[in-house]
Amino acid sequence: MGDAILLAAIPLFLLLIGLEYWLDCRRGTGHYRLNDVYGSLSLGIISRSSKLVVLGLGAYVMQHLLPSLSLPIFTEARYQWLAWPLAFVIYDFFYYWGHRMGHQINFFWAAHSIHHQSEDYNLTTALRQTSSSILGWIFTAPMLMLGVSVEMYVTCAALNLIYQYWVHTQHIDKLGWFERFMVTPSHHRVHHAQNACYIDKNHGGVFILWDKWFGTFQEGLSSEPPIYGIRRALHSFNPLWANVHVWSSLCSDAWRTRSWWDKLRIWWMPTGWRPADMEEHYPIKRPTSRPLRSLIRRSTEK
Repeated sequence: MGDAILLAAIPLFLLLIGLEYWLDCRRGTGHYRLNDVYGSLSLGIISRSSKLVVLGLGAYVMQHLLPSLSLPIFTEARYQWLAWPLAFVIYDFFYYWGHRMGHQINFFWAAHSIHHQSEDYNLTTALRQTSSSILGWIFTAPMLMLGVSVEMYVTCAALNLIYQYWVHTQHIDKLGWFERFMVTPSHHRVHHAQNACYIDKNHGGVFILWDKWFGTFQEGLSSEPPIYGIRRALHSFNPLWANVHVWSSLCSDAWRTRSWWDKLRIWWMPTGWRPADMEEHYPIKRPTSRPLRSLIRRSTEK
């Protein structure tokens, strides 16, 4: 059911990309580069095959190996009118925590960073998805433990993903009262920015309420335009390298560090953490200014 919904949405995705590109050209805003578009679309296509395997593994574990509380609201037919919207809200709640951990733990960031690598921000960025998210499903596992069926779970995941598509644009400004409850383009632009005041903010998929309740909300500031991309820039449009970019760095540090304890814990430490001997002998140059994409744009505007 979930895959059928996503497949049905693909023509709409492509139509909206074409519309946004036309608007981008008309306004001369320069939010599109064809090489970056190629990279994002390639990653989206590659990720679909891996998603089937990962979701299949997760569904098997959750259905057959985890204990189930089986709340009546999800298992009895008379409650189905309420079960679907409730499951959608619950999915977004667990998605928030999984997404938040994807920004705060090295192992999960290695997979999720792919979505943030682009220094552009447009609708094709939404399709820039990972193929190496191995354990992401564990954060939504409690849904099936509560008695939510696999069909309901996968459908909620698909609808959540479709909602997130439209917020990846710079052509929609703030939306008034809607901003108080729902994730909007202005909220998600903050999430994709690497500015110090925006890092690790606005993790909600559909509802921005989770961020406001759990202290990760940040309003977009007119005095602080977003700088897109990741701080250890990819510097490549190769979709295969994009998928292993951060994994390669983690494996290299885990292999070369002398401490066996560091070899084990590097995967579960906060994002960006490295063993002390790696920082000393193999330092990584931290960015001190805007990324290459922004510098190129500024130089052409002069």
